Amino acid sequence: RGETTLPLPPLRIQYGDYAAWQRSWLEGHDSEPSPLTQQLAYWKEALADLPARLELSTDRPRPPVQTSNGSTYTFRFSKQLSEAIARFNRQHGVTLFMTLLAGYQTLLARYANQTDIAVGSALANRTRMETEPLIGFFINTLVFRARFDRDGSFRELLDQVRDTVLNGFAHQDVPFEMLVEALQPERNLSHTPLFQAALSLQNVPVPTRELPGLRLETVEVDKGIAGFDMLLMITETPAGLAAAWEYNTDLFDRSTIERMARHLQNLLAAAVADPDRP
Repeated sequence: RGETTLPLPPLRIQYGDYAAWQRSWLEGHDSEPSPLTQQLAYWKEALADLPARLELSTDRPRPPVQTSNGSTYTFRFSKQLSEAIARFNRQHGVTLFMTLLAGYQTLLARYANQTDIAVGSALANRTRMETEPLIGFFINTLVFRARFDRDGSFRELLDQVRDTVLNGFAHQDVPFEMLVEALQPERNLSHTPLFQAALSLQNVPVPTRELPGLRLETVEVDKGIAGFDMLLMITETPAGLAAAWEYNTDLFDRSTIERMARHLQNLLAAAVADPDRP
């Protein structure tokens, strides 16, 4: 057999180069004060006096040691609601992630009867063009905090969330583990530190896979695990927004999550229709 030349262009850097850059950045060799010091200062201020836990009512008492027992409830936003959210985002100059985060945090605030809500989110963290074609682990977790004014409108909340998200993205290089170490939150084996509810948005198109004589389709699989109390995963599809709500089955019944999913959609529909409502 003859040799086949790969059509792919050579990579400008390898994952090892990224790892070396990150190590140098974390050690602060490039400047004084180091970017790490500056970013940590931001997070210490942004997350100061964060409540120890999201006080959601659970269907069963929280175990003394958190488990990963879980399940996933899948559902879809209606085409009408998906399009209404998209129009709202264009009109108000916000991203889909910002609107979903504001709605999700509002839902959690109501369920927990709290005015200070933290939600975690995993970012691709490929902030440099050179890293886009690389194979490797770049993901980092950020914490987005929202403070609620009982008389405030959804528009005002969204303005706050927009600033929080943009500032978080601008300070996303601090590894989550280092952030926990720096903030020293009260640790408890029954729940994760800093946040217990997470949000994930998948807005990168999934290409159609075709092979001669075969038809392929994606099959949703319930992994039976949960890394947090709950994780809401939203995916943009041509038919509208698709959602998967992962939850810890030691804490919540499926019926509870189904009800929360309905409430989230009702809340978002009302918010985008009239964002000046309290």
